[in-house]
Amino acid sequence: MASSAPAATAAAPHPYAPTPYRVLSRVSETADTVTITLAPARGAALGAHRPGQFNMVYAFGVGEVAVSISDDAVAPAPLVHTVRAVGQVTSALARAVPGQVLGVRGPYGRPWPIAGAHGKDVLVVGGGLGLAPLRPLLKELLAHRDRFGRIEIIYGARTPKDLLYYPQIQSWRQRSDWRVQVTVDAAGREWYGDVGLVTARLPDVRLEPARTVAFLCGPEIMMRNTARDLVDRGIPESAIWLSLERNMKCAIAQCGHCQFGPVFVCREGPVFAYTEIRRLLAVREV
Repeated sequence: MASSAPAATAAAPHPYAPTPYRVLSRVSETADTVTITLAPARGAALGAHRPGQFNMVYAFGVGEVAVSISDDAVAPAPLVHTVRAVGQVTSALARAVPGQVLGVRGPYGRPWPIAGAHGKDVLVVGGGLGLAPLRPLLKELLAHRDRFGRIEIIYGARTPKDLLYYPQIQSWRQRSDWRVQVTVDAAGREWYGDVGLVTARLPDVRLEPARTVAFLCGPEIMMRNTARDLVDRGIPESAIWLSLERNMKCAIAQCGHCQFGPVFVCREGPVFAYTEIRRLLAVREV
């Protein structure tokens, strides 16, 4: 006689449970920033991710931190994360060596709205470590170059030694199907490029403002000033997108650390339209 007992079902994974990933490689970008490439350690892999999303990366015995995915959005290809050592967890991740196992959960967050830029001119503005969340977007623009109009990129850092992905930047600057401007806040005689804030490069942008979509990522003061300048130049507020990474600790809107006024950055973001957060960006200490 067949049993009437209900069939056992596998328990859903705990939302905080990380998937083990092994470090494949570690590349020093600057004095305090590294790029680590990770692959599943036990066969299981996270789901597909999209440009602009992030993962929570866990150093066992230390803690976890939110880190943007900084390369091609194709699963189950290796995950790439660029990390700046600024605290206990990020320092542990920056010291990770090939073969070491880390924990990863994700992907989380709202991605860049790339489809909304089809048929339009595109402006990408990055500052410092903000180039990392923008790199998958840039690769997506190149992979489907025929879907967009003119593409302009402005990237700035404090000094030449703080520029991320410098060999790749040099290769991007050689392309004829988009335009890349690189600037630094300060430099010695060894630097032959532009010196000044990214906003100083905006007058050189060759785009049609009314049909331009802008993607920004970097220090909040840079994004705030750049967004205001772009609006003054005629780019619609609804066509300006910014990525925020504010103290995300849980990635599932439970801990409240990333609350930005009424917004939970991990849940509603990290990518926002300027119209959604313009007033919050203007309020000091929020």
